[in-house]
Formats: sequence, structure tokens, C-alpha cells
Amino acid sequence: MGDDRQRASFARASGAVRRRRTAQTRLHLQITEMNRLRPSDSKLSLDEDFQKHDHVSMITQPYHLYVERTDLTKNMARFYAMSIEPNLFGEACLMRCWGRIGTSGQTKSHHFETEREAVVLFLELLRQKKRRGYSAVVRKTRAGN
Repeated sequence: MGDDRQRASFARASGAVRRRRTAQTRLHLQITEMNRLRPSDSKLSLDEDFQKHDHVSMITQPYHLYVERTDLTKNMARFYAMSIEPNLFGEACLMRCWGRIGTSGQTKSHHFETEREAVVLFLELLRQKKRRGYSAVVRKTRAGN
């Protein structure tokens, strides 16, 4: 009697595995067929018709800033870093990082539809940091230059 229960349990489990594999195969075939369809609703560079428009959302020039502010009398050693980079959706992102020198600091990101909007905030923050005494740092390379 115990063997019959085990066989029945095994048969149910085997049937469930077969049904799952069949469903996965059907889904894989549906996805493959869907990917082969000619008309596409996306506007990504993978579509031939839209390749010429991809450059609109790209960042035209690099924007990177690293400044520091140190005051030994106040035991102050701060850094501030900014950069404008594209995200996966083609938007311009202003990435900010600040904190005490030697730590990872805090980060914040701002998302904009156009690069121009990001540059406006970048320049405004740059003016604020210059007024507060931050200055650019020349980093030495390890080769001795």
C-alpha cells in the first residue's frame, strides 16, 4: 500500500514537471516569435529607422568636477564632486557626491529630460561652491608627473 502511494506521488510530481516544461517551452517560442515580428514599437537604436535620432539624447561633452575645501583651524576637509552622465533611459543625470575627504560621502542624483537643464544646475552648484571657498585640486599621478 505504501508503494502505491509513492508511485502516485511520483506520477503527480512527474506530470507537474512535464506541464511546467511544456509551458516554459511555449513561452520561449512565443517570445522568440514576438522578437521576430518586423514592426517594432520601440525607438531604440536596434531599430534601423531610428538610428539617426539616437544622438539627440546623448551627452555632447563631458562634465566632471572635483573640488575641495580645507581649513586646518576648523578641522575641515571636505570634497564635492559632480558629473553629468546619461542614464539607461536617455535622460541626463547630474550625479553629486560630497563629504569629508577620505570617506565615501553622500550621493544624490538629479534626472533631467535634456542636457541643457542639467548643465544649468551644474553651473549654479559650481558657483555656490566657489563662493563657499571650494577650489579645484590638481591630482598628482603615480608616475611622478
